[in-house]
Amino acid sequence: MPELPEVETVRKGLEPVLSGRRIVRLEQRRPDLRFPFPERFSERLIGRRIERLNRRSKYLVAEIEGGETLIMHLGMSGRFTITLPDCAQVMPGKFEHDPGAHQKHDHAVFHTEEGTIIAYNDPRRFGFMVMTPTAEFESHPLIRDLGPEPLGNRFNAAYLAARAAGRTADLKAFLMDQRNIAGLGNIYVCEALYRSGLSPKRAARFLSGRSGAPNERTERLVAAIRAVLCDAIAAGGSSLRDYRQADGALGYFQHSFSVYGREGEPCSKPSCDAMVRRIVQAGRSTFYCPACQR
Repeated sequence: MPELPEVETVRKGLEPVLSGRRIVRLEQRRPDLRFPFPERFSERLIGRRIERLNRRSKYLVAEIEGGETLIMHLGMSGRFTITLPDCAQVMPGKFEHDPGAHQKHDHAVFHTEEGTIIAYNDPRRFGFMVMTPTAEFESHPLIRDLGPEPLGNRFNAAYLAARAAGRTADLKAFLMDQRNIAGLGNIYVCEALYRSGLSPKRAARFLSGRSGAPNERTERLVAAIRAVLCDAIAAGGSSLRDYRQADGALGYFQHSFSVYGREGEPCSKPSCDAMVRRIVQAGRSTFYCPACQR
């Protein structure tokens, strides 16, 4: 599944062609993805302007003129491709259609008043689109229990320590729980724990002092989470299997992984002679350096 950096990369790619644009036509080419498309989907979008395109956790969030919000999830293979009305006028920062996956998997195609076409392509159909009244967005079942954004002001060492106090879950599982922090997944948790020198097998309460106050480990981890996400966003997200940017180009942060997917390879720190190990936690592969992460 794409994690926060991948979804933010897609949001940035779509924003110039969707934010502030009016939808004049919507082709819904099948009744469902993972879930059925919203009832009267075309009717609720055609003629309306997309006022803002945001991201919450791993969801793309389009605020629609008239008081509705479209929540979109890319699933395992979902992607958007963009065709501009005149490709000869494409400028840096704008996006052209890339054929990518076969067009028979274009399940929802949005047409804007400028003539731009935005197609949602999803061969495996694990993505979804749902609509909710904007006033009820924060209480929507997909949104209401999410923790703070790791790049937002609410996420800090004090918050993390308080949340971790007394928790016996291992640190990896604690960080991947979307109720604690929104948007983190397996890849960037592994990378952040490596950067902070913390073992994924430690109990989460390790981040909190007896009084519930943050400690030096908590400060290191918060800084590492922010840094790895910012680096991945700057690099265009990580292209693993099906993921692509909104313009069809590959991201390349995967070439900078320190531990993820590197089982049996040397630790990337010159001063360390250990090999990266893989263990399974809650059914997911965890990659870490046993010497650097304590």
